[in-house]
Amino acid sequence: MTLYEHWLQVVGATPEAIALTETLSGQTWTFAELQREAEQAPNPGRGVLEVRGRGSNFIIDTLAGWQGNRVLCPCEGDEFLPEMPAPPAEVCHVKRTSGTTGTPRAVWFTATQLKADVDHIVTTMGLRSDSPNIGVISLAHSYGFSNLVLPLLLHGIPLILVEDPLPGTVERALARFDKVTLPAVPAMWRAWLGAGILNNRIRLAISAGAPLTLPLEQAAYERAHLKIHNFYGSTECGGIAYDRTGIPRTDAACVGHALDGVALSIVDDRLEVRSGAVALGYADDLSSVTLGQGRFLTTDHAEIEPDGHVLLR
Repeated sequence: MTLYEHWLQVVGATPEAIALTETLSGQTWTFAELQREAEQAPNPGRGVLEVRGRGSNFIIDTLAGWQGNRVLCPCEGDEFLPEMPAPPAEVCHVKRTSGTTGTPRAVWFTATQLKADVDHIVTTMGLRSDSPNIGVISLAHSYGFSNLVLPLLLHGIPLILVEDPLPGTVERALARFDKVTLPAVPAMWRAWLGAGILNNRIRLAISAGAPLTLPLEQAAYERAHLKIHNFYGSTECGGIAYDRTGIPRTDAACVGHALDGVALSIVDDRLEVRSGAVALGYADDLSSVTLGQGRFLTTDHAEIEPDGHVLLR
């Protein structure tokens, strides 16, 4: 089944429910209205389609691309499509590695692999349609695409897009909704805690993209009565591990347990990931010995404790 066919099932289940909200414009879209917008979007043509922005256009362009059977490549800011050969027929999505360990590389994904990643995230974290996601992180980044865009389009979990992550902006968004899920990065959590805007309207707080320090996690728990859940993943395989506990960690090396549907092991002191969400491969090296066929050997040195906790070394 294609991603667009999965989306049509979501629309059919709750056509008149609110799917998307933009706080800057004040505009909302039901699932049926998003579908109509996608149908009326210009023909995306052929080839790999770059999807950009942080507003409703990103969501509508994604749907239009799915409808037109285009291969999508989300891009941030002035990012550009990485050089690569024509993707195989089963590829529907291209991610770019961050380039922190070298030149950014294109990573190819099938619809089945993207769907597996969001399924693992939704079931592990307990994402729910009555607790909308607030979108402050980049929609184009692997973290934002899997935690914000795909839950909306493949699981019917509403998305609230805010114009920036400034404390005042986020505080106003929190005041409008009873219970929300808020995926962010540590720097945002630090700023929001310092501004005193964190409250019990945040049903689920998630942090990824950089190490979540123990002092920040403990301070949020003590001062705002909020448990921030550490989330660890990679461009090549999506979500890997998640801290499901309700109290702050005591070891900064701990990144939680494997996500549902993800199997972890140690190979030559490095963390190996096996799951249905692992990418087809690198565009420039489909025969890579570290990525493909449901397996990704990370560059992270790690240990797995008897109780399943993953410790990054």
